[in-house]
Amino acid sequence: MIRNKKISIYGALVLAALASCTKLDENLKGTLTNPQVSSALGANGTQLLLQAAYTDLTLYSSDIGQIFNLQENSTDESLVPTRGGDWDDNGAWRVMHNHTWNADLGSILNTFNSLNKLNFDATNVLAFNPTPAQAAQARFLRALSLYELLNLFGQYPFRNPGDNLLNAPTVKHGAEAAQFIIDELNAILPDLGPGGNAHMTIANADAAKTLLMKCYLNKGAFINPASPTFDAGDMQQVISLGNSIINSGAYSYMSEYFDNFSVTNKNSTEGILAYPNTTGVSAGNSGINDRWYATLHYNQYTPNNPNAGWNGFSSVADFYNSFGVTTPLDAQHPKGSDTAVDKRLGGRFYPGVTDQSGQRPGLMIGQQYNENGVALKDRKGNPLSFDPNIAANMIETGPNLEVTGIRVEKYPPDLSTGKASYSGPSGNWLMIFRYADVVLMVAEAQMRTGDDASALVLINALRTARGAATVASMPLVNTANVSDPKTLLAERSREFYWEGLRRTDLIRFGMFLKPWAYKPSDDPKYLLYPIPNQALAANPNLTQNTGY
Repeated sequence: MIRNKKISIYGALVLAALASCTKLDENLKGTLTNPQVSSALGANGTQLLLQAAYTDLTLYSSDIGQIFNLQENSTDESLVPTRGGDWDDNGAWRVMHNHTWNADLGSILNTFNSLNKLNFDATNVLAFNPTPAQAAQARFLRALSLYELLNLFGQYPFRNPGDNLLNAPTVKHGAEAAQFIIDELNAILPDLGPGGNAHMTIANADAAKTLLMKCYLNKGAFINPASPTFDAGDMQQVISLGNSIINSGAYSYMSEYFDNFSVTNKNSTEGILAYPNTTGVSAGNSGINDRWYATLHYNQYTPNNPNAGWNGFSSVADFYNSFGVTTPLDAQHPKGSDTAVDKRLGGRFYPGVTDQSGQRPGLMIGQQYNENGVALKDRKGNPLSFDPNIAANMIETGPNLEVTGIRVEKYPPDLSTGKASYSGPSGNWLMIFRYADVVLMVAEAQMRTGDDASALVLINALRTARGAATVASMPLVNTANVSDPKTLLAERSREFYWEGLRRTDLIRFGMFLKPWAYKPSDDPKYLLYPIPNQALAANPNLTQNTGY
């Protein structure tokens, strides 16, 4: 896996050259063949191309306005209110939560392009004589990009290695598109290395099995997102694949939930696939840093770096209430306490973060404090107490301007130097696949095939690990109430909030079009994002999704 910035840049330049030199300038009267390019790259050329494809996985972490925005801000877990002159951007953030976007929205175009860059770069590796292991990793990365494209857009462009870049790629849709990904992943399994903590930054067999599980579980939603079906054979595939991971003994639950996302999360025993941010590499407004900058208040950081928060991304009361608490945990558990109703809720003292910044990872609600326990204030001198009641139109004014919205800190900031800044350390690895997702996918497949008892064993084992009480029963979903906290849909939200899974879950459970806070019932066309107009103009084989 790539760790070196210079290699990353070089790899990107090589790819740019390959994309543009299929036909050379007329004065040169020639073309570069793949062998010629391979020779120019040297003995490690194919590995450099593979490393460049791995670098594309930053699309999961480097820009909260891309895949994170499409998968989270379109749901009941997250929204971005306008706060005076901040976070308006001509309504770009509000339309995502309201489901009123169109084919010209920049975040949709950027996400489509980023995923297709990964698609292109991974495919390109296959044209330069990779080893079986290199080819398997490249095909996994391509399959991952195709899965995300199918999930978001209902179709994806496809090229075979060596295809003429002057010709528009073909496009796969629906069942054909899903089956291709499944066939690819099954084909590469024998050539992928083992999973486990030591291998989670490289495409591995357990990562491929996890992606296969996601394909089988969501296949019915990919074919018909308005009315997903669940084939018994597909569900059995989910169960069998998941059990092979569970029974491998390679994974176990962490004693502290937020250690899965901290600066030391390279040691997580739950990680299956992760992107390794490297301390000090992330510069500017990019990288995993965005996950905490985007939500923290302007005055909520460290003595050495005040006013670093962007005061934007928030969650809502219905989600907070799904944890079964009625008052903020800050009020229940004073500084130094390490107990909570459910570890995933947060509000607990977290070493290395709370003692340096006052922040308690998880869901932040109510009065906030600095590292000395002194109550913070907003920029007008009012108490900095986060109020879950966001304005109905998501446009804040007056005394609530800076303080509405529950804030979410899923990734505890890296404060290891005591002076985190925009160009400072961000050693937290970005978790793409986690063991808990495997467990809950198996439980869901068991429930969809009538084996609620087996599912409940898995669910309660997870809840026990997270410090939550066991339950005697848990239905899949309550179709009359998207916010019902007693369902598997809610359990998945409590476990995976702000990890980019919620939109997919809501569609699969038939709940994405239901009304929730700040969004009424809406048009079925929003089950898929539109193909960006620029993409349609560039590739006539793409077709616009219905309703746009």
